[in-house]
Formats: sequence, structure tokens, C-alpha cells
Amino acid sequence: MPLPDGKGITKAMTTVTDNKDVGAAPAEGKITPEAIKAAENMIGMQLRPEGPYLQDATEDTIRNFGNGIGHLNPLYRDLEVGRLTRHGSMLAHPNFPMAFGWVGRTRWGLPGVHGFYAGNDWEMFRHIRPGDRLTAIERVVGVDVKESQFSGTLVLQYVEASYYNQRGELVARALGTCTRHERKAAREAGKYADIKTHEYTADEFAHIDQAILDEEKNIRGGNVRYWEEVQVGESLPEIVRGPLSLMDTMGFLVGCGRGHTHGVIFKNAVKHPGHFFRNPEAGGGIEYTGIGHHRESTAKEVGVPGVYDYGPQRSAWMASLVTNWMGDAGFLKRIRTRMSRFNTMGDCTWARGTVTRKYMKDGHALVDIEIKGENQRGELTTPGLATVVLPSLDPQTKVFVDGSGLDLELPVVR
Repeated sequence: MPLPDGKGITKAMTTVTDNKDVGAAPAEGKITPEAIKAAENMIGMQLRPEGPYLQDATEDTIRNFGNGIGHLNPLYRDLEVGRLTRHGSMLAHPNFPMAFGWVGRTRWGLPGVHGFYAGNDWEMFRHIRPGDRLTAIERVVGVDVKESQFSGTLVLQYVEASYYNQRGELVARALGTCTRHERKAAREAGKYADIKTHEYTADEFAHIDQAILDEEKNIRGGNVRYWEEVQVGESLPEIVRGPLSLMDTMGFLVGCGRGHTHGVIFKNAVKHPGHFFRNPEAGGGIEYTGIGHHRESTAKEVGVPGVYDYGPQRSAWMASLVTNWMGDAGFLKRIRTRMSRFNTMGDCTWARGTVTRKYMKDGHALVDIEIKGENQRGELTTPGLATVVLPSLDPQTKVFVDGSGLDLELPVVR
């Protein structure tokens, strides 16, 4: 069989569409001064919504998104349980807007240059409930050029997305970041070439399995966590996701309502040939360059040692660490995560957190938490932070309700 880099592929495997080629291997785009300038010229522009995919929050879409991230809290899964809570309804997981579109995903500029999701910084303003319909306004807010060990020159791209419900109320705002790398440079640098799939011992499996079983016991749920009982320096009960499998990555796509086949893929390839290729491993079937999340050969073509996770899914795992701890009466006001290392097939992500600060703002009781994801080798893969609004025993403190007006006034690009 021909190699996935296109060697030995005949011209018959290349489709000409609108005078552009859908080649037999991912395009080898270059990061040039001209390409960077063209991307910079897009700053301020609004982007068409990606998809949109799941626009309506329903009992089914909310629960299915929870399935896609492995979230167990009944408030985000069971309509009847939600009706008996202080909210009078089941709620969507705070990161449910990701099911509408993955802010920060590679979608603009630098044609043929590979992109990786690099992280998000979310600020939440309202709960999402069954019956809500989401829409979003996305705009390009920044471009930055840096050097990396992974691929040499890279470009960071920033997009801000504001999510609204059917009443025009702001639900959430997010800054999404992606990194763009020349595929050839990343492949030749070989930063991750020595990484092998981890072989777990029986004791390691027992530790992972026990942590999975313990997670549900540690969900705070309806047991109110008050601001006064929180101590700076206290640790959140850890959770684990993994070892990463195709069930995990495919489940996240299902949870986000994603899936393109046949003519839909071909039409997208006609419009954006640099992001699609005719894969010899699929008999020449057209695949998106992001198929490296599921095909090892394609992952290696872009310098990753094997199949790897979806960054938005990992971000949602970190949010679940916090929502498990804060309880159903708390409100996740901010969650920021950064993908500092690849999470490849067979890796675990241990999500951990430590309270770093307690304070009052605009009459609300807030807690800041340092969060981090580490793999089974103890390597930091996902640094971040979170801010939670908690109930207080002080009657002068405000109870957070949707649209309270509490705004952390986060800078757009940071």
C-alpha cells in the first residue's frame, strides 16, 4: 500500500476541484511572511459559525454531551433529578456551548498549515437549560508568531466567541487559541519520537479503576458547599480520564453532534482543499486532516507519535473536576485551560486542583482554583485555573442568579 505521505500515488488519486487539488496526502503549507500578514489582516473580522452542530439544548443533547465527556453529575444528566433541585430544571454542563462549535479550532488563514487546539478561556454568565437555543458571534482578535521545539516557527491564532440564548442574553464568552505548525517541520523535529504507548501494571490499573469508581462518591451535588468552609490550600478530589481509547475520542464527536460523510465532506473539500486529502489507507476516500485523532499514520505525518485526544474534550474534563467539587449550588464563573502537551492513545489525564484564593467581588463570594492535568508519567499536560461563585452564610452576600451582572472583565487576548 502506498505511504500516507503520498509517495507512489498516481495522478488518478488527485481530484481537481475549482482548479485546486485535493491531494493524496495532507498539504504541506508554509508559514511565510505573506501568509502571516494575510492572517493578521483578518483581525476584527467575524467568522461564520462553525456548523453549527448542536444548537438546541434538550434533555437528550444535554445528556449526550455529558456522555461524550464522561460526566456523571445527575444535575447534568437527569431531567427529574434537576426538577427537584434549587434550579427547578436539569442544567447543561458549563462547557455545553462547545457542542455548538469549538472556538479555537483551526478555521481561518494559513492554508495547508496544520493546526492544533491550544486552549480556551471561558467566562460564564448564565446556566443553559432544556429549551434554550444557542447562537454565537465569533471574531478574530489576534495573531502571534513564536518559536517552538515542536516545529520551529509557529503561529498562535486567537478567536473570541460570544454565545447567546434565544432571548439574546449572553450565556458565555470564550477566547479560543490554536497553534499552526508546518507539518514537515514538526515531523522532522521529532520532539515526541521517543514516546511509546504506556504499558500499565496491574497495580496501576487498580489505582485507575478505583479512582473512576470513587468519582461519583465525591460529587458534591445537593450538599451545599459554603464559601466559609473553604480553606486556601485545600485540594479538590482528583478525577481521572483514561487510558485514552477510540471509544473516548469517538464518543466526544457523538456528544458534540459531529459527523460528516459522503457529499458533505466532498463539498467542504472543494471549498477548502488544503484541509482534506484522499487517504490511500481508505482507498482514496476523502478525509479531513484532523483524522490524526483516529489514524496513527496521519498523526505521525504531523509530528505526533500516535492518535491523540480532542483538546475541547480535555478542557471539559478539567471543568468537571471543578463542578464535582463546588456542588449544584455553586456557579463555575471562569475556566481556563491550556494544552501544553499531547495526550495520546493509552494516556491517562489525572485532573487535580488546589484552592489558591478566597475573596469578595461585587457582593459575591468567589474562590480561585489552580487546576492541572497530568499524565501517568507525571508530566503536566493541561495547566489552568478556575473561579467559582459559592453561596455564603453571610446574609449580606449576594446569591448568584443568571444575569447577576458579575463580570470578571477578562482581557480579550492574554
